Amino acid sequence: MGVIRKKTATRGGEGGVKYVCDACSADITSTVRIRCAHPACNEYDLCVQCFSSGTSSNSHQPSTHPYKVIEQNSFPIFDAEWGADEELLLLEGCEIYGLGSWADIADHIGGYRNKDEVRDHYIKTYVESPCFPLPKRCRPTDMELAQEISREEFQARKKRRIDDRRDALKNAPPMPPKTKPTASVPSCHEIQGYMPGRLEFETEYANEAEEAVQLMQFDPGDGINPRTGELEPEMELKLTVMDIYNARLTQRVDRKKVIFEHNLLDYRENQKVEKRRTKEEKELLNRAKPFARMMNHDDFESFSQGLVDELNLRQAIAQLQEWRNLKIGDLRSGEKYEQEKATRQQRSVPMGSMDRERLATAQRSKQNVQPEPPSGAALLVAPELPLRPAANGAASQGNQDAPNGEQKSLTNGHTNGVPNGVESTPAKQKYVPQPVSGLQPLELTLNNAPDVHLLNSVEVELCKVLRIQPKPYIMIKEQVLKEALKGNGSLKKKQVREICRLDSQKGSKIFDAFVNWGFISKA
Repeated sequence: MGVIRKKTATRGGEGGVKYVCDACSADITSTVRIRCAHPACNEYDLCVQCFSSGTSSNSHQPSTHPYKVIEQNSFPIFDAEWGADEELLLLEGCEIYGLGSWADIADHIGGYRNKDEVRDHYIKTYVESPCFPLPKRCRPTDMELAQEISREEFQARKKRRIDDRRDALKNAPPMPPKTKPTASVPSCHEIQGYMPGRLEFETEYANEAEEAVQLMQFDPGDGINPRTGELEPEMELKLTVMDIYNARLTQRVDRKKVIFEHNLLDYRENQKVEKRRTKEEKELLNRAKPFARMMNHDDFESFSQGLVDELNLRQAIAQLQEWRNLKIGDLRSGEKYEQEKATRQQRSVPMGSMDRERLATAQRSKQNVQPEPPSGAALLVAPELPLRPAANGAASQGNQDAPNGEQKSLTNGHTNGVPNGVESTPAKQKYVPQPVSGLQPLELTLNNAPDVHLLNSVEVELCKVLRIQPKPYIMIKEQVLKEALKGNGSLKKKQVREICRLDSQKGSKIFDAFVNWGFISKA
């Protein structure tokens, strides 16, 4: 046997069909060889030296057996870069391995041809040929390429190409190790029976769609009436069924696109994100999921986050309104109220003896569990808001109601606007507005003064003494501060009176209060 069909370890290598002499085992792939034409010798090849000396082996009889001379067809016939021998190996590989197995066909051709190069050459030369299914230069008399490029020049080009690709393959970085093939592991298989290796699902959308067309046949010439030249009703019905089938295939592809584009196959990661959401957020996002078919991944994520933010704002507003109706004036008191409310609700649930035993056992055996992260609405009404350092040594708002000037430690590690551990100067005595003679103090509550919660305790006392509603006071304060910014923070008492547009006694009280609180300085 003079033929060795050799497949190399790496794709795109030298590979191809190798021929050796059956007498001396010399490689005669690239030279002229002598093949025995007798039926008793199947693919028996000899080199020229062994044939001339009469050497033989096995059942070959050189004196009586006919022979034929086979030379290398290394010259172009259809393409300037492809020889006739490679064209023959290409067609032989297509016959052996089938169209589409371009990697195997490239190994069969050898010469460091890769699968993309082989595929492109086949499509360009045979499929896109104007003489399809034959190549463009299919006539035996067409020797244009063979005359343009001599055999010696073509073989020299082929040798340079093989040498260059061999060197490039040697200098190429090592191939990465083979990874484990994708399998339908639980992280993927739990999503509608998805099979990653086939990019399909065990049960596709409209899974019975193929049943309507599996027995349908279209023969040449069928369906056209020879007298009228129009489609027959039966053919129209078949085409209608095919249109319905194609529409279902399109819908099947669209549904797969949604799954791939929105990363729905990352089941574990999506489940982790889902567990961190509250019950209300889960219900809202589940109702919004149909919109994912109309958006890309980034737009849908932005849309979902906007819905969650709106939900949190609505919950926070509803909670603040509830606190306001209960006359809760600050966030700390609101947080304390929510804690006590949860405790009361827990205590109101009746418990039997078995429930009490289980609860006691669970409390004894439970470990230190990390608290659940607060919801978006809870973060919006959290009392740990940034504190503004007191100006000119004045005490901060969280410290104004402390008795006897005692400093109150806050949750953010500050005392009187100064970080813990840092020595601060003694706090300035708090200014308390004195009653105006002849004026009865005004009672301010949430019922008759809706904006009273926007003021601190000393400002509320000032409004009571001067009988000013909170909203006009806020407007006066804003105008005074704007005017003070024009004069480097300092104003005269006359200027404040003119801004207030009140009687001189009330304007003087407001000026003295703003100076003592550090809002402005005396000019």
